[in-house]
Amino acid sequence: MCEIYQGAAMPHIHGGDIYRNRVSMDFSVNVNPLGIPQSVRQAVQEAIGDCERYPDISAERLLHAVSRMHGVPTGNVLLGNGASEILMAAVHGIMPGKTVIPVPSFYGYEYAAGAANGEIVYYSAKEEDNFRLGKDLYAALSEDVDLLILANPGNPTGNLIGKTDLIKILSHCKDYGIYVLVDECFIEFCSGDCSVISEINYFSNLLLVRAFTKIFSIPGIRLGYLICSNRQLVGKIGRHLPEWNLSCFAHAAGCACASEMDYIKKTAAFMRTERCFLAEGLKQNGYKVFPSEANFLLIYSKEPLYERLLEQGILIRDCRNFRGLCEGFYRIAVRSREENAKLLRVLQEVKS
Repeated sequence: MCEIYQGAAMPHIHGGDIYRNRVSMDFSVNVNPLGIPQSVRQAVQEAIGDCERYPDISAERLLHAVSRMHGVPTGNVLLGNGASEILMAAVHGIMPGKTVIPVPSFYGYEYAAGAANGEIVYYSAKEEDNFRLGKDLYAALSEDVDLLILANPGNPTGNLIGKTDLIKILSHCKDYGIYVLVDECFIEFCSGDCSVISEINYFSNLLLVRAFTKIFSIPGIRLGYLICSNRQLVGKIGRHLPEWNLSCFAHAAGCACASEMDYIKKTAAFMRTERCFLAEGLKQNGYKVFPSEANFLLIYSKEPLYERLLEQGILIRDCRNFRGLCEGFYRIAVRSREENAKLLRVLQEVKS
């Protein structure tokens, strides 16, 4: 039985802590291993000349770019300084008295929901079910719930909620007056038609959150967005975003990213191959690997992998401070073939 992490004893709640560790390869953050597209890199470099003036406070050009990218009206889009800012603004716009969060999941949901000072109910997905949502989730979605926060695919599990199942959840929540915030920040790494963006107009209770951060490998730029057909709610959430919340670099990068559809398709195909390669290699090394559709894998090991790999300059994500997980769980990003192969070789060498 896992001892679920409850407090704040572990200071590092995110991956990518390369600033306090000597790291040659970072498998702890889940950004695209194909790197920044050349068009995006060039757009950011050219934006240096825009630093002498304020960016467009309405971000009109970027709004239209995201609108065309997804085929939604500009009035249904809100732009943010990363998905984290959007999450916090959404919670303040809704001010839920009761929020349901399935766990294990990204700490940012709990952090944002806590800002509303309401009750947070954690639905615990079961390890024996590979941490997939069960039908018993519906029992937690009662009339006194205001907000449900879901990740699709999940983080750190990599689980993908089937579109049909997610539509059933949305319908149930609509009947009960529950807003559903679906984080699709990793959806472009998955294959097939798995997003519920096509359902936006059918569900006024759906808030879809995405980011350019992961898929375009630009975490340092900070750019996320919300898509929602409920214009009144969009307005409420927008009032909790600061003016000029996006830099000129975010404007330029986002406009370039919105035209990189071929890059996204290339990434999905690349990820499908490399995820399978890494998963099979980890299994052959004796680790329990949970099914994933994302650009990372959740594994379990009785060995202290974090410490042993860090000694070799390799950083992975220790998942013991995810609510619902415990010591022995690790999240490993899928990187390039060369990096994945090196990780597998080092794991073989450090095995006890």
